[in-house]
Amino acid sequence: MGREGRKTCSCWYNFFLFSPLFPELVPSIMSNMLNPDAIFSNNELSLSDIEIYGFDYDYTLVFYSKHLHTLIFNAARDLLINEHRYPAEIRKYDYDPNFAIRGLHYDVHRALLMKIDAFHYIQLGTVYRGLSVVPDEEVIAMYDGSHVPLEQMSDFYGKSSHGNTMKQFMDIFSLPEMTLLSCVNEYFLKNNIDYEPVHLYKDVKDSIRDVHIKGIMYRAIEADIEKYICYAEQTRAVLAKLADHGKKMFLITNSPSSFVDKGMKFIVGKDWRDLFDVVIVQADKPNFFNDKRRPFRKVNERGVLLWDKIHKLQKGQIYKQGNLYEFLKLTGWRGSKVLYFGDHIYSDLADLTLKHGWRTGAIIPELRSEIKIMNTEKYIQTMTWLQTLTGLLEHMQVHRDPDSQMILEEWKKERKEMREMNRNFFNAQFGSLFRTDENPTYFLRRLSRFADIYMASLSCLLNYEPDYTFYPRRTPLQHELPGWSDQLCTGTFRIPFLQETVQIK
Repeated sequence: MGREGRKTCSCWYNFFLFSPLFPELVPSIMSNMLNPDAIFSNNELSLSDIEIYGFDYDYTLVFYSKHLHTLIFNAARDLLINEHRYPAEIRKYDYDPNFAIRGLHYDVHRALLMKIDAFHYIQLGTVYRGLSVVPDEEVIAMYDGSHVPLEQMSDFYGKSSHGNTMKQFMDIFSLPEMTLLSCVNEYFLKNNIDYEPVHLYKDVKDSIRDVHIKGIMYRAIEADIEKYICYAEQTRAVLAKLADHGKKMFLITNSPSSFVDKGMKFIVGKDWRDLFDVVIVQADKPNFFNDKRRPFRKVNERGVLLWDKIHKLQKGQIYKQGNLYEFLKLTGWRGSKVLYFGDHIYSDLADLTLKHGWRTGAIIPELRSEIKIMNTEKYIQTMTWLQTLTGLLEHMQVHRDPDSQMILEEWKKERKEMREMNRNFFNAQFGSLFRTDENPTYFLRRLSRFADIYMASLSCLLNYEPDYTFYPRRTPLQHELPGWSDQLCTGTFRIPFLQETVQIK
């Protein structure tokens, strides 16, 4: 049986690798390209039911150029040096836009940045201490495997609090923060400097926060708005289309009044407030959705806060702070007739869908570039073979003789190498935002739970009529799927069942 088993394994490997039928799979898949400007649905949603559209500002109505993250990184790095007395030598580190991806977890106590899947498993090979990958064996030893227990995971909003040791970075603005953390960790490690990881995390977090609340970022953008803001014409077109169809619109953002006003004048026009029925700034989301105590305050044309009691939210006015419960009372905009768009899965969307019944749309800018990669022939070819190789492993593992097992080990090695190749298509360190080697990422799990629809940018709405219904594709459950042998069928091309393989010569 040993020779027969080995012959069976090797014959099937050669059959798939060199058969003229295998290359035919790639063109057939490429004939069904994914559209990077499409809107994708987690939950059925009909736009004909939507009367009111709400928006976040940053990375929803307005998109920023690559220069902004460099600005945030440099400003926070300088705050570390000047206000937190960190070594001036860390100034040699520059922002690398290709290092991190959104959705990563950071172990605050171990100073490790990593990618975690939907089942709380660490994707080995994506754990970084500083700028260097941590060997798999070391990771397994630290975590007694690769699973992170629930009590160690980040809290509901991705924060490391109440005993949670993990922080999840969900905000697009967090990309400079992850990179700065890694760079300072790298400096301390390379120079054998003893430090407390918890203090480093807090200091970097505070420095990134100060770039925002001290106005450093806002002043820089306002001073050179054309350098930092892009996609202006698409936002104008979306808002105009909704207004033409009689939709009500509102804006709820954490950004300050003057900053939003200048940005909206740039991307929409001086009369931008005429498009919105309600404008709320410095809302302090997600607290805005939960804290019933804070009243609204009106902001006048000079940016001065007025003390008047607010009995009605008036069109053309700007309001500060407040809370959603008061918002609902004053507007009556409740339930599934409201669709709110934002880029932050937790701060923008989670409470709205779980507690208030609003429909939600996630803006995921990374989606467009990932789909374009997925449409390339190289990616399709790699994934087709990787899936085929996985099917061979599952189908041929019944051969227990040493020779067959040796071939199976070779296939496992090749599969691991191809997975690393697949990761590199997206990001050399962490791979895709949406997938680990085997499972959806924790980021995608939360996206699927809190967003009814998701898209790369608001401009995708221009491709759909205002009464369009988004239907989620029925995703088969594992027990509804055929075996690998049937999944790989394409016409007459398939892996024969085990009893058929002995006839292969």
